[in-house]
Amino acid sequence: MHKRAIFGGRIVPYLLLAPQLLVVLFFFYWPASQAVWQSFLLEDAFGLRSDFVWFENYKELFTQPEYFRTIARTAFFASCVTVLSLSIALFLAVQADKNIKGAGLYKTLLIWPYAVAPAIAGVLWLFMFQPSLGVVARGIRASGVPWNPVLNGNHAMILVILASVWKQISYNFLFFLAGLQAIPRAVLEAAAIDGASRIRRFWTVTFPLLAPTGFFLLTVNIVYAFFDTFGIIDAMTSGGPSKATETLVYSVFVQGQLGANLGSSAAQSVALMVIIVALTAVQFRFIERKVTY
Repeated sequence: MHKRAIFGGRIVPYLLLAPQLLVVLFFFYWPASQAVWQSFLLEDAFGLRSDFVWFENYKELFTQPEYFRTIARTAFFASCVTVLSLSIALFLAVQADKNIKGAGLYKTLLIWPYAVAPAIAGVLWLFMFQPSLGVVARGIRASGVPWNPVLNGNHAMILVILASVWKQISYNFLFFLAGLQAIPRAVLEAAAIDGASRIRRFWTVTFPLLAPTGFFLLTVNIVYAFFDTFGIIDAMTSGGPSKATETLVYSVFVQGQLGANLGSSAAQSVALMVIIVALTAVQFRFIERKVTY
């Protein structure tokens, strides 16, 4: 029989929840409400006066073909980062879960990239793939490929995707490895006794039992690709060349910080927030149905 802790009075639960609620209020709801309000304003060139213009910022935003190209570019970027980072991390976690020599060192080395700041990760990859000085870039150019992410937009997008995937693999690896270690060995041994091969055991036993972990990581990785890759993009390409790597979150920065168009920047941030909320809702509405807890 387990002992239960009973707190006297009704105010204690609210006091325990208050710090987290205050953090959410001041660091999410308050900035979000300010962004919504700012999206209805238009400031003069000197930032001395603001006029309430209703939905003019949104009308201007959604009549720009470049904005829809940015949405498509961001969707492609987020899809590549999410699929590659989850796939590679799952493969590495499966290998690390085996009884192999040096597994502890192997796991430690895979976790280290998570401690690297996004901007630092971008600079590291930029040094390696810089067309004239990068060690890896020299090998690519020596093989006959005209590698130049400074001028070629496709090369720049590939480089940004690789850096973003590398940065996120460690996070996914930790959760996948924890999920694999939580699977009862008796279940896998029973499947092996029944004659199931290693690949069949993975797809029929291991992978379904990892579904809750995979669903959580899918949601987190999409949010990461949309928001947390800003530092990598800014350090590596600054959205270039010719906006080839400018995603939605970087477009918000360009309009607000560099272009001083706070109304348009706020409208883009609100649109981005709506997109993320919609994607999360779709995931919980349709994908979570197939997850067995």
